[in-house]
Amino acid sequence: MTKYYFTLLIILVFLGCSSKKDTPISKETPINSNIESVLLSGSSEEGKLLFANCAVCHGTLGEGNVKLNAPALANLDSWYVYRQMINFRKEIRGSSPQDTLGFQMAAMAKILKDSMSVSHIVAYLKTMPQAIVTSSIKGDITKGKLTYQTVCGSCHGPSAKGNEKMNAPRLNGLEDWYIKRQILNFKNSIRGSHPKDILGAQMIPMMALLPDDQAIDDVIAYILTTEHSGSL
Repeated sequence: MTKYYFTLLIILVFLGCSSKKDTPISKETPINSNIESVLLSGSSEEGKLLFANCAVCHGTLGEGNVKLNAPALANLDSWYVYRQMINFRKEIRGSSPQDTLGFQMAAMAKILKDSMSVSHIVAYLKTMPQAIVTSSIKGDITKGKLTYQTVCGSCHGPSAKGNEKMNAPRLNGLEDWYIKRQILNFKNSIRGSHPKDILGAQMIPMMALLPDDQAIDDVIAYILTTEHSGSL
């Protein structure tokens, strides 16, 4: 990859991820609806009841369970959880035959009555304490920092805390095994290939810039060191 192509790719993706335009978030929610206002209407009490189905895999406190391939939910941005749940409901995510785990989530998301039910669950997740994330992947943090700032930092922030205006979720609240799985899913176009997954599609060329498992492990190792960083 030439230096010119690399620079052009970064610019194009930066422009794409900085846009607030997105596909309609659900049939039940108007196309011009603001996600923040939708989330404010959620009830944590209603969400607690609905979360019982989620807790079987993700834990009663949204702490996650690696044995069940269920990531921690308590640390995620509310707007991001809502968007992904709607994507699962609409089969924008989890429709690939290779995405067995995503397919399972799509089936579970469809159990919910409507998008308001999703808002209730998100409201309940906001009441949970932050989950403790442990590290299992070893990598070169110094190399990972350099790669991260080059490939990921412009959208997800230098400390991996995310940026809603860039449609970029927090990364340092996720387990390393889950981050790696999603990176590989993007690299292999298992995730982000649906024609309506505009934001996911932007991740495919970005993850192609991580050439091998070592580069991926290095980036993830750095992301986990930023969890307690005070900078934005």
